[in-house]
Amino acid sequence: MKKIMLYVLIFVLIVFSFFFIGKPQKKEITWGVNFSQKHAELLGLDWQETYSALIDDLGAKDIKLATYWDLIEPEKGSYNFNDLDWQIDEADKKGAKLLLVIGMKTPRWPECHLPEWAKGLSRAEQQENILNLLKEIVLRYKDRISVEAWQVENESFFPFGDCPWIDKEFLKKEIELVKSLDDQKRPVVITDSGEGSFWIQAAKLGDIVGTTMYRTVWVKQLGIYFSYPYPPNFYWRKAQIIENLFNKKVICVELQAEPWGPKLLYDSPLQEQEKSMNLEQFQKNISFARKTGFDTFYLWGAEWWYWMKEKQNNSSFWEEARKLF
Repeated sequence: MKKIMLYVLIFVLIVFSFFFIGKPQKKEITWGVNFSQKHAELLGLDWQETYSALIDDLGAKDIKLATYWDLIEPEKGSYNFNDLDWQIDEADKKGAKLLLVIGMKTPRWPECHLPEWAKGLSRAEQQENILNLLKEIVLRYKDRISVEAWQVENESFFPFGDCPWIDKEFLKKEIELVKSLDDQKRPVVITDSGEGSFWIQAAKLGDIVGTTMYRTVWVKQLGIYFSYPYPPNFYWRKAQIIENLFNKKVICVELQAEPWGPKLLYDSPLQEQEKSMNLEQFQKNISFARKTGFDTFYLWGAEWWYWMKEKQNNSSFWEEARKLF
């Protein structure tokens, strides 16, 4: 028994030293933002004004842009690209670079954005229509100068959100379809949880691995706010494993820069929001990110900074973020 305990202790020490000790090399960082038309609208903002302000006023030129199946195909077979065309046209004109997120599961609650007509279909029927959606999107935008990469689905392996199914084999079909349609051979980003995964599945399927980086979140099951204890090295070491085993780059596609509380942001009072995000926490998250050795971050919450500035007369987050761009 003593020998077994000794081996366990040695193993724990090895794991601890690997993931918690070390100093990542400093790199020049590209800072970007996430943008969601839906999120801006739910915050009571003019989404076009918000998007323009991110590019023109804030100076963000790298944008992870979410697309939504229910907005693009509100009726089966009838596609409406007006809003997405406008966003990509603006990016083209203003020299912004887009990571375009496509599929059924894309950022923001409820995560899986199925149109009403698709919710009652079988899995096979839903998947057939999703492939049709991807085909329409890729063929429409594959020659646009602003589109630098495709993100196919969002955290497909992570069981979060109001989603009908998880299907790894179908994800492979989606990736194959996107690659076959894009003659410019843009990279495909596959994402996974930064805190709850080692990104192995994402690395096997994607050209680039996208991960999240959250610091303080609300844990529904426990009814408490929780701050992740992981140091920057935890992310750096995992990225090293991916780079060494699969020769794939790891980027952060969601760096927490807005509150995460017990209710959706739109229903959360400011006092509650401040428990998981205030200016000091914002600054700490940026400092934390700089120490991970990553060279690309898309900040999560830019629409909220604009809401704070325009609706709450608090421009501190907006001005703090401006320093990055």
